[in-house]
Amino acid sequence: MTQESTDTLARNQLGVGAIVFLVLAAVAPVTVGVVVLPLAIATGNGGGTPVAVIIVAIALLLFATGYAQMTKELVNAGGFYAIVVKGLGRPAGLVTGLIATIGYNGFVAGALGTIGFFSGAVALPTLFGFEVHWYIAGFILFVIVFLLARSGIHVSAVVLGVAMVLEVLLLLAFGAAVLIQKGFDFGAFTLAFSPEILVGGSIWIGLLMVATAFIGFEATALFGEEAKDPRKTIPRATYLAIITIGVLHAFVAWAIVSSVGVGDAQAVAIEHQAAGDLTLVLVDQFLGPVMGVVALILLVVSLFAAQLAFHNSAARYLYALGRAHVLPSWLAKTNAKGAPERGLVVNLVFALAVAAIFAVMVETDPDGNPLPPVVTLVPVGLGFGTLAVMIVQAIAALAVVVYFRRKRDPRLWTTFVAPLIGFLALLTFSIMALVNFPLVAGSSAPYVLVLPWLLVAALVGGLAYAAYLRSQRPDTYRALSEDLETFTELPEDHTMFTND
Repeated sequence: MTQESTDTLARNQLGVGAIVFLVLAAVAPVTVGVVVLPLAIATGNGGGTPVAVIIVAIALLLFATGYAQMTKELVNAGGFYAIVVKGLGRPAGLVTGLIATIGYNGFVAGALGTIGFFSGAVALPTLFGFEVHWYIAGFILFVIVFLLARSGIHVSAVVLGVAMVLEVLLLLAFGAAVLIQKGFDFGAFTLAFSPEILVGGSIWIGLLMVATAFIGFEATALFGEEAKDPRKTIPRATYLAIITIGVLHAFVAWAIVSSVGVGDAQAVAIEHQAAGDLTLVLVDQFLGPVMGVVALILLVVSLFAAQLAFHNSAARYLYALGRAHVLPSWLAKTNAKGAPERGLVVNLVFALAVAAIFAVMVETDPDGNPLPPVVTLVPVGLGFGTLAVMIVQAIAALAVVVYFRRKRDPRLWTTFVAPLIGFLALLTFSIMALVNFPLVAGSSAPYVLVLPWLLVAALVGGLAYAAYLRSQRPDTYRALSEDLETFTELPEDHTMFTND
């Protein structure tokens, strides 16, 4: 490494807008519009999907009320790991940190397969008439992502800001074209609660699939140490991110179902499910073939932005756990730009190695044709990452409720009622994700179906590791909470660490 190593992340780098850009880039609006929303329409509540988006956004906003209060007291690069330590204790925090770390690292590996496939095997043949193997394309783009990430969080924020603006403009143009040419169908709001949908249970699948489209909003707390005035910046960014994501997704979902007819939306989405091209076809239809090509390009841009955002998030979990000496302390070093470069390197090597396994050990279909990474690597990385992050969100929501109850905080709505409702919603989403993991992952392959057991291994291993640290390395065990920076400590009789 050519840059001087330091021990701290760069301070005062990010305002509310920059953090929102980082979060929205992780959410990947165009990817959601092209991939996730059509899948939610096909497998969930069809034309009622816009309402499902609104319901999920409200549930997350309720959780965010307590989350925002927590982030006013806790500023740490460990994100939900740090929150759970203070809310539920060191062992629970250690388990959460491990699950979050393997989840985010898995996300980056899966995203490498996605961006490699859509750039090398889809975009290049469409635009220039030649194909590049998905691993080579993904390798090159990920190295660029790494170089941007190690240049400092402010550089990532600028790049992601530009990408996000382009993505949003495309989606807004598509929605406006549908509104002008066909009009929005308000039947979406009555169909969502029709008896046959509620009784049939597809509304729950719809909510689950839509909830996956919000993965990434929780990353606001990860950038607390790099934010300007974090006690104000992080809560504002959290609220703004959830509202923006919710409004945008609901608008795009409404445009999609209105363009094909609310009553026919599910059938049409099912017809396009195998090709995964419903939104691209609609963009071509309502905005013209040129914009159809632009949509394909922006899909690659969206995937690139998501890769950069999750790469930054994964590295910060590695950095935080290294600083707490849970993982090797070697990870708790930053470069001269204040970026957690060693965490970035570990995440880069891990993702490239996992992707290489799938590139070398090529699976084939019954006819002997090689299967693309979107049905092999991507379900492993993105499917498992989604499940892991959902569970981490639910644990953090519970930690917020428990922390403020032990503190006997008098603000019942913001620190108890609202976050409790949010916790119940996130718990429901997590259970649904476990029960329907093949749908979340997009694959029923045996090696995909066993992935949830990694969470069980993380739970057992984390608790065992916590017990080991407590008995054999008490200084490290104590540091699990002492590492949490600028935290307003509770009075001694209110702390939940007297017995752990």
